[in-house]
Amino acid sequence: MRAYAAIFRVQFNNSIQYRAAALAGLSTQFAWGFMYILAFQAFYAVNPAAFPMTLEQTVSYIWIQQAFLALFAMWAYDYDIFDAIQSGHISYEMVRPVNLYNRWYTQTIANRIARVALRCAPILLVALVLPASMRLVLPSSAVQMGLFLLSMLMAACVAVGIVMLVYVSAFSSINAGGTRMIMASGGEFLTGGIIPIPFFPAGLRTVVELSPFGAMQNTPLLIFSGYLQGDALVRALAIQVFWLAALAVVGQFFMRRALRRVTVQGG
Repeated sequence: MRAYAAIFRVQFNNSIQYRAAALAGLSTQFAWGFMYILAFQAFYAVNPAAFPMTLEQTVSYIWIQQAFLALFAMWAYDYDIFDAIQSGHISYEMVRPVNLYNRWYTQTIANRIARVALRCAPILLVALVLPASMRLVLPSSAVQMGLFLLSMLMAACVAVGIVMLVYVSAFSSINAGGTRMIMASGGEFLTGGIIPIPFFPAGLRTVVELSPFGAMQNTPLLIFSGYLQGDALVRALAIQVFWLAALAVVGQFFMRRALRRVTVQGG
């Protein structure tokens, strides 16, 4: 564990240096947040009863999504990993005395946490002092906040579990760009990144909620907004635990299989 803690610390410190990129991302996330809220306000103004979530819940969902975007994003990869696979530098990684899957997992989550650390506070502070129609509303109890934080941690790990499968798929392709593009676009929609999953048609919603995509940002954001309560909340957390364990097992299996077949040309 000390080795992975050191890897996390080094990767986190390296990623947190990119403050100019964080500032640019921050302005982009404010722009998208306001755009989404204004669009939803227009729809709610026509018929508020037609939507499964209240406007207040939807606004809170959007601001928390923007504040922690980098933690759940399906387009956030460590491109050094893809480069190591494609260039043959993976051979150096393989001789290090650490589990490669765990190493990459640690690197990826450290990158995500560093990006969030640079951006979340300004977004949350501004969202809390906006006019009532656009304001972020905090959870009504400490229990709800605690469950949100627990769910957010599991959601980040589920997201990284999916990303690890994309890394592993790069062993079997000349260029992993296609896989990344499909996951970025499809994953963004299926995780509730475009519209919250409760807005999906009933059949699609059920399927997505049971999939690993529903166990990502969807669950913690719905807990924070107050939409998920009671038995539905317990069920959503159980699904997260299942996918967290399942993706770790599947990812380790395919990583071992891929490493047994690695052939590095030249040297």
